[in-house]
This record gives sequence, C-alpha cells and structure tokens, in this order.
Amino acid sequence: MGAYQTIVVGTDGSDSSFAAVDRAAAVAGDAGATVVIVCAYYPLGKDEVERAQDELRDEAYQVVGSAPAEDTLLTARDRAAKAGARNIETLAIKGQPVDVLRSTAQERRADLLVVGNRGLNTLAGRILGSVPSEVARKSGIDVLIVHTT
Repeated sequence: MGAYQTIVVGTDGSDSSFAAVDRAAAVAGDAGATVVIVCAYYPLGKDEVERAQDELRDEAYQVVGSAPAEDTLLTARDRAAKAGARNIETLAIKGQPVDVLRSTAQERRADLLVVGNRGLNTLAGRILGSVPSEVARKSGIDVLIVHTT
C-alpha cells in the first residue's frame, strides 16, 4: 500500500481532538497528503447553548453551533499548518460525529481517518459507544486512534 493521499480528522474543539489534528497533520505532511479537518455540530440558539454549557461543565466544548464550529476549525487549521500539513481543508457539518466522519471519509475517498482516544476507556464509552470505537468499527478504512488523554 502506498502513502496516504487523503486523511480525515475530527475535531470538537477539545484539547484531545486538537492533539489528533496535530498527529493527522504530521502524517499528512510526511505523506504529502491532503488533510480534511471536520467539525460535526448541531445549530443551537444562544439560550440553548448557555443551558447546555451549565449542565455539561467540563464537557461543554461539545456544545457548538455553526459559528463556534468555524472558530474551532480556524484553530485546527492553524495547528495543522504548524504541524506540517500543506494541503488543508476544513468542513463544519451538521450531524452526529461518527456519521459525519464516516460520510466525509467516504465522500472524500479518504484512506485514513484520525480520531483522539477520548471516551474510549470510559464507562459511558463502553456502555453507549465512543466516537473512536464506533469509527474504528464502522469506517471500512484505516483508522488511527491517537493517544490524547
């Protein structure tokens, strides 16, 4: 198998997901591949965001509408460039993270999907499923789960 040509990586604005972006960008830079950075979101009103952030506390980074997703992607793009990626694309897509990552990888004909390991070894992740485990099980392409926590 040759070098990777297209690498999809998910980010939600957390430090863990940014570490996955850094690793995906380094791999893309070494391979001369395109890195596609994806942020899944659901649009919410200001009141809904504030209520959710109050409830979620440390998990509040998951509460994004399209504007915060765009901010997250700008930060991720800057990090990817610093980590060595030369061809960088960003996408904010409405939907669940696993579905968005899988469909983006398929549409872009990606040969590598990169995610952080956050949630992989948690009780909730074991019971409800986590993004890394679901992506690894369902993607049908190479998956790099980056140790980020």
